[in-house]
Amino acid sequence: MSRKAEVVRNTKETQIRVAVDLDGTGASKVSTGIGFFDHMLDSFARHGGIDIEVEAKGDLHIDMHHTVEDTGIVLGQAIKQALDGFKGVRRFGHAYIPMDETLSRCALDLSNRPYLIWNVEFRTPKVGDMDTELFKEFHHAFAMNAGACVHLDLLRGTNSHHIAESGFKALARALRQAVELDPKTHGHAPSTKGVL
Repeated sequence: MSRKAEVVRNTKETQIRVAVDLDGTGASKVSTGIGFFDHMLDSFARHGGIDIEVEAKGDLHIDMHHTVEDTGIVLGQAIKQALDGFKGVRRFGHAYIPMDETLSRCALDLSNRPYLIWNVEFRTPKVGDMDTELFKEFHHAFAMNAGACVHLDLLRGTNSHHIAESGFKALARALRQAVELDPKTHGHAPSTKGVL
């Protein structure tokens, strides 16, 4: 069973292609034009154990908002497509990720009832050239389009780089658990409804 997908989204603001393989090795090929965001997506692939290709061209002469949000949309859509109705997966995942003084927690449910609880505050307005407020935009777009209920909490932390990175790693590790195939589901969606 192949759990791969490719999604392309072209608008007046962005042109984005994302390909994923849920059963990959964490390999990534990412180009968004935003250095720190590329670093986060590489980390997401590596710690999620998901092969990811991201090619994004956006209106960076205006700002980074459209590129970051739309990448979250397309990545979420690709993962949902690869999940093929959430059949046979563990569905739930969670992770605690420490990074120096920072500790982040993510709990995730592939419920097809998208939601985001974002309990994360940054001490600075930017990491590198990237506005820290855009991290919430990415996670919201990802959750809504992946059909995932995501709770991301910063338990402690002061360094904005560490806060952002531990959050991405926590999401990736939680997703890694949730997309894992569970033989006890016998290939069905893990829900009393029989479908998600």
